[in-house]
Amino acid sequence: MLNRLFQIVKQLSALVGLVFWMGCSETGLPDADEGVKQQILLLGNGSEPQGLDLHLVGGVPENRIISALFEGLIAYHPTSDELPEPGVAERWETNADASTWRFFLREDARWSNGDPVLASDFLYAYERILTAELGAQYANMLYVMKGAEAFHTGKTNDFEEVGVKALDARTLEIQLIGSMPHFINMLKHYSWFPLHRPTIERFGGLLDRSGAWTQVGNMVGNGAFRLNVWKPDQYIKVVKSETYWDRKEVRLNGIIFFPIPDSSTEKRMFESGRLHLAYEVPQNDIEYMRKEHPEWLHIDPLLGVYYYGFNTQRKPLDDRRVRHALAMAIDRETLVEKVSLGGQIPATSFVPAMFDRYPSVDYVTYDPVRARALLAAAGFPNGEGFPVLKLLFNTSNGHRKIAEAIVEMWHRELNVSITLLNKEWRVFLSDLEHLDFDIARKGWVGDYANPMTFLDLYTSGNGNNETGWSNQDYDQLIDEAMRAGNSDAQIERLSEAEGVLMAEMPVAPIYWYTRAYLLDERVEGWHPTILDNHPYKYIYLKADGRSH
Repeated sequence: MLNRLFQIVKQLSALVGLVFWMGCSETGLPDADEGVKQQILLLGNGSEPQGLDLHLVGGVPENRIISALFEGLIAYHPTSDELPEPGVAERWETNADASTWRFFLREDARWSNGDPVLASDFLYAYERILTAELGAQYANMLYVMKGAEAFHTGKTNDFEEVGVKALDARTLEIQLIGSMPHFINMLKHYSWFPLHRPTIERFGGLLDRSGAWTQVGNMVGNGAFRLNVWKPDQYIKVVKSETYWDRKEVRLNGIIFFPIPDSSTEKRMFESGRLHLAYEVPQNDIEYMRKEHPEWLHIDPLLGVYYYGFNTQRKPLDDRRVRHALAMAIDRETLVEKVSLGGQIPATSFVPAMFDRYPSVDYVTYDPVRARALLAAAGFPNGEGFPVLKLLFNTSNGHRKIAEAIVEMWHRELNVSITLLNKEWRVFLSDLEHLDFDIARKGWVGDYANPMTFLDLYTSGNGNNETGWSNQDYDQLIDEAMRAGNSDAQIERLSEAEGVLMAEMPVAPIYWYTRAYLLDERVEGWHPTILDNHPYKYIYLKADGRSH
């Protein structure tokens, strides 16, 4: 009875949400047609963001908003994630082995309050993210700088020993731990963005985690747009910045981000003319859209992996034989052909097979016989005595269907019972951070186009590790790869590291992503990119009618 009551409450809550989204025009928000007239882009954004503090978030929904509000030394290129685009830095130079970089900041770069963007703003941001007490999720991203790891881990408390300095007000020099030609594209990630020091200090200081500085009226950014409205669980609106250095290029007057975790609701909003883009298509609707509305449906390659993470600090998942058994009992071919339905590729390794020089190895395949043998060797013959574990995923019909299919495979092949547990985005992220789960749905889209962006996740202490797994040999290999630059030695070390990761199996790769989404034909300047980055300053809405 209680379970039935819970289901009714859930259905009523979903209905209330749907009424709000479907009635957006009555809330004063534009519909898609009016958005074209006003040059306001309407985007489905999955979930309500965890926050907008660049140093305390790590998800895709947050990145889409932050990239409108802030800009780093290097910006997203409109058509290729593998090419650098000048951002705050109008030009740059490097020494012969690409271990020292010098960036020359443009004189017209401005914060949204009119202050100039200076080299010291980058120094302040880098000191903040590397201060261990802050607990920044992406601090490890900066370990490529000399002395950054030592400062973050407390081996030194003098930030001046970190390899970054302001040579003058508009010249920034960064010294790396080794040769790194790919470093230029790492700088597109928001962990490398500047911060407006007076604003941070006004609202709590360098170590404050409250997010007060990110609120409407408080935030000072340097991107093409500035924060205008934030109604939690309803929408976030950004408007064109009057101080952005390249504002003449920006044709949109604003963007509205809608947190819509239910892909069916998002699809209905798109079809009814309430969105210009639906970021996720329900799996069961992909074939229908392919046949009936091919002009809307886009399926693009994406440099990312969908996987399950194991909490290696909980029994029986502390036994790698159990982790391997669960990984081997997943029929990935059936999953992508009959459940996910978006052209995804079954993942046999953690690093997607999208790099020319990086070897692709089939580390994990569907092998239920071997899986049963491993589970028996771990003390659970035919699943006997295996505890009931919980599989955590963030609220999404797509994640639920995949979880239901995999749980059924585990029951069929291993005779184990796994229950489903879904939570909204912010609670889900908190559970991951605090290792409050057994098995969890995870996904990773590369921050830059190099295998390192996948493999350094699972170094000890990395804020995105979230499995409790640690291995000194793995850490050493990643450290050596960082110092090797874009060389054969780097590829060799990274490949060895992935071998260690897959031998231990703290994560079970499931499939390599594609991006299936719906896009209004009137959206111009939106190009497929392997990391799904789309610089908003090149996007605009044309007036030609949309077909229905």
